[in-house]
Amino acid sequence: MSAGEKSREQVPEAQRRQVRSYVRREGRLTRGQRRALEESWDAYGLDLPAKNAGEGAPDFARAFGRAAPLHLEIGFGDGDALLEMAAANPGCNFLGAEVHRPGVGRLLRRIKEQNINNIRVFCDDAVEVLSRAIADRSLAAVYLYFPDPWPKKRHHKRRLVQPKFAALLAAKLAAGGGLHFATDIRAYAEHALECFDATADLENPAGAGNFSPRPPQRPLTKFERRGEKLGHGVWDLVMWKTG
Repeated sequence: MSAGEKSREQVPEAQRRQVRSYVRREGRLTRGQRRALEESWDAYGLDLPAKNAGEGAPDFARAFGRAAPLHLEIGFGDGDALLEMAAANPGCNFLGAEVHRPGVGRLLRRIKEQNINNIRVFCDDAVEVLSRAIADRSLAAVYLYFPDPWPKKRHHKRRLVQPKFAALLAAKLAAGGGLHFATDIRAYAEHALECFDATADLENPAGAGNFSPRPPQRPLTKFERRGEKLGHGVWDLVMWKTG
């Protein structure tokens, strides 16, 4: 048996079969990003608890120094949209979840530079954040802007938005909470629309099977600008938690 075969045998089957919705593209940390991660993590970063949400989940009121409506952006990239939303809504607390450390470092640096105090950050997979750190019915809003579309058919299973993930989001939203999804890939937009329309306790205010006009409060992201240059359309999907 080769070393590769031996190491594979030692990995539990369930772990081998686990499908990741992302790939860690670490990239190169700039000196400023590394310094921000080292110096600002204690002030603005959050670590996942060892146990599931409700059994050691973070005390967000304590982390922010106040109780306020809690918003979450999943996959914030470089953090531009998250910064803009937090600055425009100082009465709300904003969480960000991102696995790309250079993007996290860039956001931490800009939080400090702009003295924005209503953002806290997880450098972890969104599914782990939702499952282990977010209590049910606790989020006022969730934003998912331009996630990786995994365009090749054999990779569609890696798309973050799947029926199970849609149900997880619905469970974490408080009654009346909102979910906003946007993409410049039509096939992914249609897939997400089908998943969310089929999810219990989520209502599409535009009507089942319909996309929404771009909400004016959604920041214009670099991904959207890039898509426009490539001639892509952009599809927005807004859902509300009913139960």
